[in-house]
Amino acid sequence: MSGDILYGRQPVHEATRGRRAVHEILVTEKAKASLPWLRDVAAQVRVTGADEIGALAGSSDHQGIAARVDPFTYADPDDLLDADAPLIIALDGVSDPRNLGAIVRSAECAGAAGLVVPRHGSAIVTAVVAKASAGAVEHLPIAVAANMADWLQRAKRPGIWSYAAAADGETGYTQADYRDGCIFVLGAEGSGVRPRVMDACDQTVSIPLAGTISSLNVSVTAGVLLFEAVRQRSAV
Repeated sequence: MSGDILYGRQPVHEATRGRRAVHEILVTEKAKASLPWLRDVAAQVRVTGADEIGALAGSSDHQGIAARVDPFTYADPDDLLDADAPLIIALDGVSDPRNLGAIVRSAECAGAAGLVVPRHGSAIVTAVVAKASAGAVEHLPIAVAANMADWLQRAKRPGIWSYAAAADGETGYTQADYRDGCIFVLGAEGSGVRPRVMDACDQTVSIPLAGTISSLNVSVTAGVLLFEAVRQRSAV
């Protein structure tokens, strides 16, 4: 059977509530006894051993459950711009799947319109990303742009502004106005946002740091920016 494999209690549960079809759920007897929602799923549920589940998942971090699901369907990055005052995260070269998953989780909880990654040099949706996102990949539109800088240029229009996060950003993150549509652009840890992608943004913003370490994890940066936008919008 072609498709994707998910593992972990929250990713599988969210898949049963999400957009793609779940064809089969494999679960240990012990896990099944603690997951009452399994009684209501449309997919076939098969009780099996942890060894078979681990082999299917390719991980020992499966929490006694895995599922066969349809392949993940990516959104069109241009369609994300059609939302009312869209709140979007764009990632430039974030290759760590756990960082991507954590960012997806924050974006979905913040009510973002979606997330965009470039076609090359970035993590994409996998079982590891789904696990790190606690299943948020099943609910947040995620798009792939052929070229991030070109997409940001196409995104320029009245009411949508793009902000690149940078340690030396021209504006403190709380001083920028995120009440209109906004795209937060974050780069890989260490190298940051690439110059051409940076040039396609309207403004750079920074998060002041008071400690000895010189940078935040990219997923933490995403969360700070997203919820500052939520704060500003809720104050309107």
